[in-house]
Formats: sequence, C-alpha cells, structure tokens
Amino acid sequence: MSKSAVSTDAAPAPVAAYSQAVRKGNILQVAGQVGIDPATGTVADGGVAAQTRQVFANLRAVLDAAGATLDDVVMMRAYLTDTAHFAEFNDAYNELVAHGGEVPPARTTVYVGLPAGLLVEIDALAVLD
Repeated sequence: MSKSAVSTDAAPAPVAAYSQAVRKGNILQVAGQVGIDPATGTVADGGVAAQTRQVFANLRAVLDAAGATLDDVVMMRAYLTDTAHFAEFNDAYNELVAHGGEVPPARTTVYVGLPAGLLVEIDALAVLD
C-alpha cells in the first residue's frame, strides 16, 4: 500500500520538507495548520479565536483536497502558546466542530512555542471510507 501527498493552494504552503497531508489506504494525516491566510500570507488578526477560525479554514481546505471533511476526522491535536488562551480557543473550537449531534473528534491540547505571532496550530487524523 503506497502513500500519497495531498496539497492545495487553498491552505498555506509547507515551509519545510513536509506535506500538507499524507494518505495511506484509508488513513489521512493532515499536517499542523496555523492561522495564516493563504491568499495574503499573513496571520489572521483578532487573537486566538480569529486564528482558530483560520486554522479550521485551512484544515477544511486540505481535507477537501483529499476528498474528506471534518466528519472524517477522528483525532485533533491542538497546540497553544499560552494557557491564558485556552477558554477563548475552546469557545471558537466548540463552534467550529459542532456537527449537529455528530460525534466530535477526540482531542489533545498542549502548550508549545510557535513562530512569532502564531497562537494556535492544529493537526488532524482522518479515516476515510
């Protein structure tokens, strides 16, 4: 079973030697997405909530390029730069993963250092039918 890269111009281009996503069989791993608008190359204004919304736009774009949706995601890992951002991040996250009764993905949240100006990064693991 071979693996294949997934890429799209609708999400920020990788800044190093990695793929936006990799699929092997029915498993799709989406690389960590940050709050950069791919059209402008700038970080979303408005704090962690605005960046979280942009992260989800980027995740959706990569998932779409792979023929997947958020409904296919079984696990998300969120990386925050500041514990003080957790409540605001969580509010935005909850809005964005609401599936009208669908089972939300599992999630892990950790605190890390990210490049200047970036407050949140999220990666996703999806299983496709």
